[in-house]
Amino acid sequence: MPPIVITASEAHRLGALADSSMAVFPRVAQFLARETDRARVVADDSELPDVVRMGSRVRYRDDETGDVREVVLVYPHEADIALRRISVLTPVGAALIGLSVGQTIDFKTPSHQTRAVTILAVKQQS
Repeated sequence: MPPIVITASEAHRLGALADSSMAVFPRVAQFLARETDRARVVADDSELPDVVRMGSRVRYRDDETGDVREVVLVYPHEADIALRRISVLTPVGAALIGLSVGQTIDFKTPSHQTRAVTILAVKQQS
């Protein structure tokens, strides 16, 4: 697994989200919990221009298909696929959090397939 970085407030909020979602979405909630547990946690005011954070616009490649997608990573209540706003409580959303440009991660889809994505670009929303 590639090293990941998240801010202290995001670590707290994502950990709480994972805990509260275990009964409803156990597989992705466990994955999100593992990701937040293994992350290097930094101060909220840290400069992380190339790191996927909540609210980041992310361009990534599906390494199996070669498809490139651009999405904004959001909390579940903000998700809207028509606006390309994906929830961190989806398998790909949980996989993206904390990654840096150039990193690749494997994750399991809801159909239990292993997929890999590579981060191509990150833009922080202001």
